[in-house]
Amino acid sequence: MKQIFSILAILLLSSCAELQQVVNNLPQTTGGFGITNIDIANGLREALDNGIDKQVTKLTQKDGFYRNQLVKILLPQELQKVDKTLRDIGLGKLADEGLKAINRAAEDAVKEATPIFIGAVKQITFNDAKQILLGNNKAATQYLESKTRSQLYQKFNPVINKSFSKVGADKIWSNIITKYNAIPLTNNVNPDLTDYVTGEALKGVYAMIAVEEQEIRTKLSSRTTDLLRRVFALQDR
Repeated sequence: MKQIFSILAILLLSSCAELQQVVNNLPQTTGGFGITNIDIANGLREALDNGIDKQVTKLTQKDGFYRNQLVKILLPQELQKVDKTLRDIGLGKLADEGLKAINRAAEDAVKEATPIFIGAVKQITFNDAKQILLGNNKAATQYLESKTRSQLYQKFNPVINKSFSKVGADKIWSNIITKYNAIPLTNNVNPDLTDYVTGEALKGVYAMIAVEEQEIRTKLSSRTTDLLRRVFALQDR
């Protein structure tokens, strides 16, 4: 992942015209930098692999979602009244268990992501790299999302549904909703959270990849390989 982002960082210090001129020279080499088409494409694949391994793996760990405020899955808007009401009547612990359950389901689902990401990375071409190079500050993340979102949704949804049962989320939420519905003057709710949590899990995955993108764009210390340093030299020029 880091390689892509280092290329993307060119945009911060280069004008579009200058950058286009650099890209037009890439079929041979990039000036005195000695970077070829193959270097760029291989560097992007290497960087994507590294970023996926570093950031996506964090989400598969226990509380990878729940204790990460950037991606923590909260209740959908229409159910937040349930959470608030439970806490107001002294059932905060039950509400916390409900949130943990849906976040744990997302952790299980993300374990399915790596093979799909790896497949997308293997398919990257120099044309892909060129588009990312000329893209906006989230171009790398957007590239991966465009290549993987549909497949990931199909993978995540049944895993989350199954995980709800495995971690007891179905029972926890049944208990929560039963207690909520028993409170006088409340409107009964009967939510199906699977699609909602699937969507939130996907947001979390791409949010973490975007974090890595920002790291490589802004921190010199993230240039951890020779190829990263050479590519970043384009930005420093």
